[in-house]
Amino acid sequence: MKARILAYMAAIDALLANPPEDVDYEKEIKKHLIQIGFFMHERLVHLIVTVVFAILTIGTMLYAVASPSIGVLLLIVCLMVLLVPYIMHYYLLENGVQKMYKQYDEMLRRAEEKKQA
Repeated sequence: MKARILAYMAAIDALLANPPEDVDYEKEIKKHLIQIGFFMHERLVHLIVTVVFAILTIGTMLYAVASPSIGVLLLIVCLMVLLVPYIMHYYLLENGVQKMYKQYDEMLRRAEEKKQA
C-alpha cells in the first residue's frame, strides 16, 4: 500500500507540474476522488487496527506492572514490534490523504480556469 499511495501521489504531482494541453481535469478529478475514497477506507481500517494494538499494548503494560513475568514482557515487545509499523503506516496514510485533498483543490482550481478560458 505504501508504494501504491506514493506512486499515485507522484503521478498526480507530475500531472499538475507538467499538464498536457488536452488534459481533462473533470475526468482526472473523478478518478482522483475514487482514489481518495480507497485511501480513506484504508486509513480508517488502519486507524482501528492501530488503536486496538495501542489499547492492547497499554493494557499489557499495566498488567506487567501489577504482575511482572517474562511472558508478559515478551508479549509487550511483540505488541510494540507490531504497533510501531502500524503507527508509521497510518502516519503515511493520513498525510497522503491530506496531500490528496490539496491536489484535488488544485485540480478544481485549474478546471475552473480552463472553463473560463
